[in-house]
Amino acid sequence: MKKILFQGFVLVSLFWGLWFGLRQFDWVKILHIQQLTDETEKKLGDLFWDVFKRTDKEVTDPTVLNAVDTVVTAICSANEIDRAYIKVHVLEKDEINAFALPSGHLIVYTGLLSEADSPEEMTGVIGHELAHIELNHVMEKLVTEVGLSVLISMTAGAGGAEAIKSAIKLLSSTAFDRGLEKEADIKAVDYLLNARFNPEPFANFLYKLSKKESESMKYLTWISTHPASKERAEYIIEYSKGKKVDFKPVLSISTWGRLQAAINKKDNP
Repeated sequence: MKKILFQGFVLVSLFWGLWFGLRQFDWVKILHIQQLTDETEKKLGDLFWDVFKRTDKEVTDPTVLNAVDTVVTAICSANEIDRAYIKVHVLEKDEINAFALPSGHLIVYTGLLSEADSPEEMTGVIGHELAHIELNHVMEKLVTEVGLSVLISMTAGAGGAEAIKSAIKLLSSTAFDRGLEKEADIKAVDYLLNARFNPEPFANFLYKLSKKESESMKYLTWISTHPASKERAEYIIEYSKGKKVDFKPVLSISTWGRLQAAINKKDNP
């Protein structure tokens, strides 16, 4: 009987202790900060994308855009990602690169599409960047390295052009830390498997770029922002082992061929 009374006393004490502890937090303020962060993210995404829109040439060829959109939509549909949130932009640039901006903006350079030997290689990179978006790595990196107050000032027009350029460079040409990169890699593999896409070409793509790094400056971009490519390829392969999936083609051979022809035509007018 005494034991039961003691246990009851402990439970009541824990309840009131928890209640008292939770009352110490200013939940209105906390929720307001989250709302502020969400609003800031949307404004930053639009602000950063506007810079690219004014400085780089956006691809409008439906052959290219429809193929990339097919891949993004397939990954989103298979993984319950809000497709309407993801805003894909393909830019005419020789650099082999793709990266995410705040508020679901995904930038893909034609150099990446041209370098990929198969749609599966391209899909692995896109899956990786979608993972950064869904795992909130983009804002986490900006808030950590730039600061929320500075980001808010940018959206209010007080950040200055140089601060905006620095923040954009942070996302487009510097790496996330290894922990975040690995998390995005593993999440990307899950995305691909759920969509029934083979993740092995993604690992092969990392191997290929690491070997070609010294050949041309254009190879440095995605490698420099995603270090330890060989190590990453190895754990992608290891993580994918034993997962029984009936893989399907990402794109048809004819669709992939038309995409490559459209890209090469832009490179060699």
